[in-house]
Amino acid sequence: MSGEPPRTFRSMFISDIHLGSKAAKAEFLIDFLRHHDADIIYLVGDIVDGWRLRRSWHWPQSHNDVVQKLLRKARKGASITYIAGNHDEFARQFQGVHFGGIVVADRAIHETADGKRLLVIHGDQFDTVVHNARWLAYLGDHAYDAAMLVNRVVTRLRQLLGLPYWSFSSWAKSNVKKAVNFIGSFQTMLAEEARRSHVDGIICGHIHHAAIENFGDVRYVNTGDWVESCTAVVEHFDGRLEILTWAQILPEVPQEPFIPLLIEARVGQAA
Repeated sequence: MSGEPPRTFRSMFISDIHLGSKAAKAEFLIDFLRHHDADIIYLVGDIVDGWRLRRSWHWPQSHNDVVQKLLRKARKGASITYIAGNHDEFARQFQGVHFGGIVVADRAIHETADGKRLLVIHGDQFDTVVHNARWLAYLGDHAYDAAMLVNRVVTRLRQLLGLPYWSFSSWAKSNVKKAVNFIGSFQTMLAEEARRSHVDGIICGHIHHAAIENFGDVRYVNTGDWVESCTAVVEHFDGRLEILTWAQILPEVPQEPFIPLLIEARVGQAA
């Protein structure tokens, strides 16, 4: 794809990049942004990982490159909204402020090309652990760091064996019963918030589990993340939503770019 023009969409939704953490797949995201453009871009929270930066400073050049890539898209005319999350909650004090063409907000309403109104919110507001037991949330954050360490070891072994990228942590999240139950509960709460807000659906992040599902009359969309699954949600010009993942190709041809794969859970046509 290196010689092809970028694919262009009406809108793009990206969350949970966690810049400032060693687990962030910044190079994957840079390559994704190089090959994909959108008129409207939403950064749906946890773009910068303030929790980890407070513990130890980690900010390589690739993380700067992500920021510069987004600012460049804003300069070229893309409308970019930064929705604050729990890891970058410091941004919530700057709601309505523009930084280099990027406006900060706590939530937003996006209207699709086919007239659907979607609430865009990070989703941590509906995580009872984050709000009622912050010490447990911080403890869980350390446990997540450990899972990411395992993930890096598994990734390295798969590279040595000539296998493509695969996320151990995403697999565990999809198969461990308690994690599955938490995801289901989270999705239900977000769908209820959409109904209370009198919108047609909701787009969120936070739980690092990409999905597009219907809960009765409500569309639930989760953008996933850029530390495990490397996913984004895009809106086509007819209003159709789709999940894309950006996975590294086999290591024997490292000079080639990363290739996009479609996730099975995508929606074929807008509701």
